Amino acid sequence: MFGPDKSFRTYTQFNFSGLKGQTKISRKGLHFYSSKVTLVFACTDKVFLDYFLGRLFEQKDIMLGSLHLSPEAVETEVPAEIYSESRFLCISPIVPIPASFNDDQGKKFISPDTDEFSDLLYDSTLSRMEESGRFTAEQLASFYKFQIVPDAGYLQKLQEANKKFARIYPLYDNDIKFEVRGYTFPFTLYAAPEVQQFIYEYGLGHFTHKGFGMLDVAGNDSVKREPRKDVVYA
Repeated sequence: MFGPDKSFRTYTQFNFSGLKGQTKISRKGLHFYSSKVTLVFACTDKVFLDYFLGRLFEQKDIMLGSLHLSPEAVETEVPAEIYSESRFLCISPIVPIPASFNDDQGKKFISPDTDEFSDLLYDSTLSRMEESGRFTAEQLASFYKFQIVPDAGYLQKLQEANKKFARIYPLYDNDIKFEVRGYTFPFTLYAAPEVQQFIYEYGLGHFTHKGFGMLDVAGNDSVKREPRKDVVYA
């Protein structure tokens, strides 16, 4: 994390999406045709969130490849209601297997309708929940229910149209380039409400602090937003 506060340089309790806007894919990559783009950022730590926004709005010009950006405004979305059975949409790809140097294991394909897929995401979720320090050992032990059920109709339509729901994505960690397989499809998750809330706030799978695994609740009215009036941008 950029900025003078060293305590936040290794902070990972946040999640964000890719840039949202009018795009078109060509052989040279992704092209934006809209004058404005949106980044969805999730973090429940207000101190860190305000710190991040302050540093972001200090940047008058941001270059991402050939894309020239200037921060303009921030809004707060109204939180969605979470239950023990929730239908989620992927805003960014889910990575069930971590990447490691000189190893292709992270690119392995696993069918999302298998127990292995759910088990991998369960293990990563419980590990992150434990690392967060927000849950007791007794609470973590009670979170044994966890099953992902993909939308079979959606996957079938993609297959019939020869489209993919799983792709290989580049990822950089400590300036080292890795490749991981990410999955994007709607699914229903059966888990304790605390687990559902955690992944809604912090993402699902590995590398959530690098923009993977961001989710939204299906049917959530993301247009309803509350302007942030408590943040001052330098």
